[in-house]
Amino acid sequence: MASVLRLRKLYYVNPVKNSSMGIRTIDDAHKSEDKPNVVVAYVKKMLQKKQDKDRKKKRSKNINKGQSREWKCLDNCCWIIGYMCTFWWLMFFVYHYLPLTLPGFPAIDSPGAVLKRDGVSGLHPVVLVPGIVTGGLELWDGKPCAKGLFRKRLWGGSFTETLKRPLCWLEHLSLDNETGLDPPGIRIRPVEGLVAADYFTQGYFVWAVLIENLAKIGYDGKNLHMAAYDWRIAFQNTEVRDRALSRLKSKIEVMYETNGGNKVVVVPHSMGVLYFLHFMKWVEAPPPMGGGGGLGWCAKYIKAIMNIGSTFLGTPKAVSKILSAEDRHIALLRAMTPGFLKSEILGFQTLEHMLRVSRTWDSTASLLPKGGETIWGDLDWSPEDVQNCDLEKADTHSFRNENDSNDSEIKKGFQEKEAVHYGRMISFGKEAATRPSSELSTLYSEELMDSGSSNDSSFSCSDGWTEYDEMSRESLRKVSENKAYTAKTVFDLLRVVAPKMMQRMDSHFSHGIAEDLDDPKYAHYKYWSNPLETKLPDAPDMEIYCLYGVGIPTERSYIYDSSYDKCKSIPFRIDLSIDGEGSGCLRSGMYFVDGDDSVPVVSSGFMCAKGWRNKTRFNPSGSPTYVREYRHKAPASLLEGRGIESSAHVDIMGNAKLIEDILRVAAGATGAEIGGDRIYSDILTLSERINLKL
Repeated sequence: MASVLRLRKLYYVNPVKNSSMGIRTIDDAHKSEDKPNVVVAYVKKMLQKKQDKDRKKKRSKNINKGQSREWKCLDNCCWIIGYMCTFWWLMFFVYHYLPLTLPGFPAIDSPGAVLKRDGVSGLHPVVLVPGIVTGGLELWDGKPCAKGLFRKRLWGGSFTETLKRPLCWLEHLSLDNETGLDPPGIRIRPVEGLVAADYFTQGYFVWAVLIENLAKIGYDGKNLHMAAYDWRIAFQNTEVRDRALSRLKSKIEVMYETNGGNKVVVVPHSMGVLYFLHFMKWVEAPPPMGGGGGLGWCAKYIKAIMNIGSTFLGTPKAVSKILSAEDRHIALLRAMTPGFLKSEILGFQTLEHMLRVSRTWDSTASLLPKGGETIWGDLDWSPEDVQNCDLEKADTHSFRNENDSNDSEIKKGFQEKEAVHYGRMISFGKEAATRPSSELSTLYSEELMDSGSSNDSSFSCSDGWTEYDEMSRESLRKVSENKAYTAKTVFDLLRVVAPKMMQRMDSHFSHGIAEDLDDPKYAHYKYWSNPLETKLPDAPDMEIYCLYGVGIPTERSYIYDSSYDKCKSIPFRIDLSIDGEGSGCLRSGMYFVDGDDSVPVVSSGFMCAKGWRNKTRFNPSGSPTYVREYRHKAPASLLEGRGIESSAHVDIMGNAKLIEDILRVAAGATGAEIGGDRIYSDILTLSERINLKL
C-alpha cells in the first residue's frame, strides 16, 4: 500500500509548482480532503498555458496585419513603379529590336522617301524653333552639389545623373525669383544643334522624325538649323543674356546667302510659335530694343512660317499650372499614386517642388490666355457653347471650307443637357461653375489684392515653401468661396497667389487686345508675342500656316476644391470627383472642348481663320494664311509606337500628313498648291462667334 501511495504522489504532485504560483504544493494536497483536485488544478494550468499561447499568436498576427495596412500605400506605389519600369523596358526592346515591318505586313514608306521617289528635293533652307520644355539644357557652372555635371544635360536626355540628386537638380533648374535670370553661381544654357530637341529622352522623339524625312529630300547641316534657346526665360531675356535673337537673325541671313538666295521656311512648335512672333517684331525694330533689320527684313528672308500646335492665344492649361502645378494628366496621376504627389502621405512634396520651380519660369506666363472675355467668354457666354462635347460622335470624317461656316447642320446635337459655362475658366466648387452669374459673389481687383496682403499669423507659415504659405486661411477663403474667374479676372487671382511671378510677367508680356495698334506704347517688346496687340510684318508674300491637331478632348476650364489644412501644401486642387451629365463636357472636374490635348482649337486656329485672314488691322499687308488641321487617329497597336496619324500636341511631330505638307512647302510649293485650308473642326463657326474688331 505504501508503494502505491508513493506512485500516486510522484504521478500527481511532481509537475505541480510552488504555491506562490497559485497551485497547491504536495503538503497542501495531502492535507486536502479531495485529493483528485490536484489533477484538476494541473489540467487547468495546462489549458491556461495553451490559451495564453494562442492569444499571443493571435496578437502577433494582428500586429503584423496592422503593419501591412500601415505600409499598404507604399507597397502599392512600389508595385506601380515596378510595372511601369517593366512596361518601359518592354517597349524599349520592341522599339529598338523588332523589325520595322513584320512578316505578312506591307512596309510603310516615310513621306520623305515617297517624295524623293517622286523627284521632290529640298529648295528652301529650314529653321526649326522648339517649344517649351522640349529643348535640352546643360550645365556650365553650378553649386558644389552639381560636381561632375559640367556640360551634361540637366533637362532632356537620360536624366540618370540628375535624378540621383533631385534637390540639387531642382535648385539649378530654378531661376531667380526677382530677375527671372540665372541665380548667383549657376549657369544653365541651351544645348546647341539639331540634337538640342531631336529627342526629349531616349526613345521619345520630338523633332527627330521630321529631321529624318527632311534628310531624305536632301537636307543637312548647311540648310537645316535648330534655333535652340532657353525656354525657361522671357523672350526678350534670351537676347539680353544669350544674344539668341541676334544669332538667329545672323543664321537666317547666312542660310539665305549660302543657299542661292532662297528664302527660309521657319517651322516653330508650341510656345516656339510665340517666340518667333516676338522675333519678327524684334528683328525689324530699331536698336537698342530691337535687332535693327529694318522694315522689309521678313519679306526679304522668310518664305513661310509653318506653325505646328500653334498657341497664338494661349491655353487654359497654363492657368492651372500656375495655380496648382496640375493639368489633367498630373491630376489623374495624383489620384493614382498619391504617395508621390500628395505631401500629406509620404512627405515627398513633389507638386510643391514643381510649383516652386515652375513659377520662376517666365515662359509659362507667355502661354496664359490672350484676348480676355472677347476670345474666351465671360460668366455666361463663350464661343464653344455650340460645340459638340462628344468628339467621338462628332462629324470629323470630312473637312469643311469657309462656305460651311454658317451651315445650320454644324450646330445639330451641339447642346449639352446641363448648362456649360466654358467662360468660367476657374471655378471653386461645382455650384460656382453652374449656377447663374447673378448668384456668384464678386471680388474686384482692389479687393483681391487686399485679400492677398492680409496676414493672420495663426494660420500662415513662417517657413514658406510656396507663396501660398505666406497667405492666411482667411485670404484663401476670400478668393475662393463661391467664386468663378474668367480669362480676364483670372489674372487678378494669379496676382494674389503668385505675386512675384506675375510682377515679372507684367514687365515682359501682355494678354489684352489693342484698341489702336498705332499707339506708340505697342512698340515695347512686352506686346510683341501677342498677336492681338501687334501687327504682322509688311510681307505680302510671306505665307503663314496654322498646323494643329483636332479630335482630342482638351482642357478648357477647371473646377477646384479648396482644403487648406497645413503648411507646405497647395491649398487648391482640381476636384476629380466632379462629373457632369449628358455627353461628357465635364469629366473629373474639367470641362473639355476640341483640340490637340493641350491647346483648344480657338487658340490654335483663330488667327489664321479670321484674325489674319485677308487684310486686317493685325495683318495690314495681307500675308496669306492657311488652316491645316490633322484629325487624330490613335495607333491601332503598341507595335505602331506613337502612330503616324496622331495629332496630339507633341505626337503630331510624327504625323505623316503634317510632315508631307512641310516637305512640300520646303521644296517650293505654295499653300494653294498643297490644298489650301483643310478643316475638320468648328473653327470657322467659333471664329464667327467672336466679336473682334478687325
